[in-house]
This record gives sequence, structure tokens and C-alpha cells, in this order.
Amino acid sequence: MIRIGTSGYSFADWVGEFYPSGTNKGEMLGHYVHRFDTVEVNSTYYRIPHPTVLRNMERKTGPGFEFIIKANQEMTHKGSRDPSLYRRFREVLEPVKEARKFSGILFQFPWGFKNTADNRGHLSFLKDTLGDDPLFVEFRHDSWIRDEVFEFLKGHGVGYCSVDEPQLPGLVPPIARLTTDTGYVRLHGRNAENWWGRGPGDRYDYLYNEKELSEWARKIRDMEKEVRKVYVFFNNCHAGQAAKNAQLMQEMLRPDNENL
Repeated sequence: MIRIGTSGYSFADWVGEFYPSGTNKGEMLGHYVHRFDTVEVNSTYYRIPHPTVLRNMERKTGPGFEFIIKANQEMTHKGSRDPSLYRRFREVLEPVKEARKFSGILFQFPWGFKNTADNRGHLSFLKDTLGDDPLFVEFRHDSWIRDEVFEFLKGHGVGYCSVDEPQLPGLVPPIARLTTDTGYVRLHGRNAENWWGRGPGDRYDYLYNEKELSEWARKIRDMEKEVRKVYVFFNNCHAGQAAKNAQLMQEMLRPDNENL
């Protein structure tokens, strides 16, 4: 089973590009669920909301819809181990858990989070603290791309998130690896010029073409053969490009599409 969606759904610049003109924020998820059956909730990265926020989101989705919740930046970018932070985060998960629509937590680490003993210890801490839930980790620094790291993740039952991003020195290459019975892929775009913020544009301003997506479609189909499920999320969210590419990937991965 392959589930395809986007990293977030509530973007003003998607109106007119993906959502109908005049759509307000409160209506966006209602439109989104007609196209996709899963979403990454990325608002939890910036702040931990009251659980009611997630309850209201869940109520706008139908049976079988799946949520992946992004870990708060205090956990991934600042290495916090404050018990109250994790207690509040667990409380936020409850509404989607109760509705049986919760599918895991994504930890997106920054480029500065490198493969060190201290940082591997932080991964172990996260597993010990939140390990009752499915956990997925995304690395941005290529020091993590080592066989011993993949074995470490397998041993801890943590899923590796395969990524597509610009092929710049120090960034993670576009490899598909599995460390649990669930595959996970995030596509960020290939905007090399703006990735490090040296240009005036958005790092995620990129629209994949069909040839580029076909590279991942083949990898995803191969992953599907080895695991129970594969999640695919597009994070090139500028001007609705993530939604457009996610729809194209849906078409490319249809069971009756034999062009790949």
C-alpha cells in the first residue's frame, strides 16, 4: 500500500493553484481530503497546539485517513529533553490516536545535526521516550549515510526517511533505504540555488517534472514489495507545487500504469 500526500495543507498561496478561489483556511482540509488520504501535520514543528486543534482537524477527515505528526523543533533542533515538552506533545497526539488515524511521528533534523555519539544518544532518548509510537527520522547531513547507522535504526525500530533534495556537498543523497516494515519518502525539490538561503527565493520553490518523479516512482514500487506500507510526502509547498506533484505521483503509481 502506498499513501501519497503533502507536508502540510494550509497555505494561502495554494488558493487558486490547488484550492478553489475564495477558499479560507478553515475549508482547506475539507478540500484536501478529496484528493489525498494522508498528510504530514507540520504546524506542530513550530508550536505545540492544544489537543482541540488536532481534534478539529481529525473531524474534517473520513475513515481511513492517516496523520503523520511532525516533532516539535525543540526536540529536533535544540535537543530538548524537558519532560513537560514531551508530555504536552503526547497529549496533542491523543485525538488522532482515539480516532485510529495516527500513523507516526516524523523527526526532521537540521543539517547541523551530524552523526556523533551525542546525537545518536539523542535518538536513543527519543526512542525511549516516544517509542510506543512509530518513529521516522529524516537526516539532512550525509554523515548519517552509513551502514552502521541503518543497522542502528533497525535495532531501535526507527524508520529511515528517504529524501530527495538538491545534490549539494554534505546533503543526503537520494537513496531508498528501509529500516522497519514501513517505507517513508519526502521530496523537497531540487532548488540548489536557493537551498542555503543565498538567493531571494524560497528553498522549496520547485516543480518536479515527470522524468524526475519517475526516478522515485520506480524506487517506491521496489520499496512497496518489501514492506507493508510506503508513505510519500511532497514538501515543495511553494504555490501549490507539492499538491500538483503529489497528484502526478498518484497517477504514475496507479496499479494499472505500466509505463514505469
